Amino acid sequence: MLIDKDPFNCFMPYEAIRVAHAADGPLAGLTLAVKDIFDVAGYRTGSGCPTRLAQSPVARKTASAAQRLLDAGAQFVGKTHTDELAWSMYGMNAHFGTPVNPAAPDRIPGGSSSGSAVAVAGGLADIAIGSDTGGSVRAPASFCGIWGLRPTHGRVCLDGVQPLAPSYDAVGLFARDGATLARAADALLGPDTAALPPNPVLLRPTDMIAQLAAEQQAIYVSVFGALQAQDVEVFPQGVAAVYDIFLTTISGDAKAAIVPWIKASGMPLVRGIHGRVAAAEQLAEAQIADARKARANYAAKIVALLGDTGVLLAPVVPEAPFRLDAPIEVFDTYRHDAMRLLCVAGLVGLPQVTFPAGSIDGAPFGLSLIGPRGSDLSLIALANALAKGTTT
Repeated sequence: MLIDKDPFNCFMPYEAIRVAHAADGPLAGLTLAVKDIFDVAGYRTGSGCPTRLAQSPVARKTASAAQRLLDAGAQFVGKTHTDELAWSMYGMNAHFGTPVNPAAPDRIPGGSSSGSAVAVAGGLADIAIGSDTGGSVRAPASFCGIWGLRPTHGRVCLDGVQPLAPSYDAVGLFARDGATLARAADALLGPDTAALPPNPVLLRPTDMIAQLAAEQQAIYVSVFGALQAQDVEVFPQGVAAVYDIFLTTISGDAKAAIVPWIKASGMPLVRGIHGRVAAAEQLAEAQIADARKARANYAAKIVALLGDTGVLLAPVVPEAPFRLDAPIEVFDTYRHDAMRLLCVAGLVGLPQVTFPAGSIDGAPFGLSLIGPRGSDLSLIALANALAKGTTT
């Protein structure tokens, strides 16, 4: 890392190697942290995995997503921790440790982009780049009380980034405020391809809100309750059926993209990854193909629901971050509970902006907007307008 101190254990302890950046540009004066699944010239890429790190050559070229931010003037300050192979949601790494959540030190920081979220929340970087496959930017943004963007799928190039599930993998961004997120997103994404109109149609997803407990629903109402919004459902087949499509397709992707390396490398499988690898290996190709067809049908319905002007006023996750010493049952269930909300944007490839909305038992709780494909920048602008006055 290129900073003096890391009180939150969010940076990888690599030898400090300076990375060139533009002397001026729209991001001049901002510091940048990069998740350690992205190649950065002069550094190895460990992906939170000792075996992967041992096999990694020193990168000669920086991943184009990170390079765009450097070319816009952002100054690189280090590579950040990630859950092993980016295949978890809690931010806890058995090999390299757990970054400390600056907003709630006794709680999980969220993952897999844990270090990037913590670096921003702790003021060690102004912006950070992460990846979001099943929720790895959106969840830690909510948990750490900061802003996060999962962009339209495919809008940002993924070269030089370790894949996990390619039809879900997306480059994401963190910032402490919406204005800085908009500034970074503009540099990373370029102009919207389908900007929202000045007065978009606001949609209230009742079957997402129903997954929240009373205290979380109260925060939702405090932020969105006064807005004129139409009630809609985003799980027409039921939550369980849609979530099964998500699990099967994301695991099918992982079976092809990362499981072969895991098996060939002989890396030790810690709890969590072991079960996910086993589940992916058990999937039959016909089962994956059927789920992909069901995903396409589901996506078509949600795209039609949003049209060019619709925006979902959406929960991000069902709860504030749980405690680091929570019972194992919490670890086993929370991931699935969270992804039953997070899966909507991923299944359809939609942009989702997360912002701080309130707190529960002293820990942050975020809300979000989900918009049509290609509406990323205008969605951030709308979030900035609607989020004014919210607190963590």
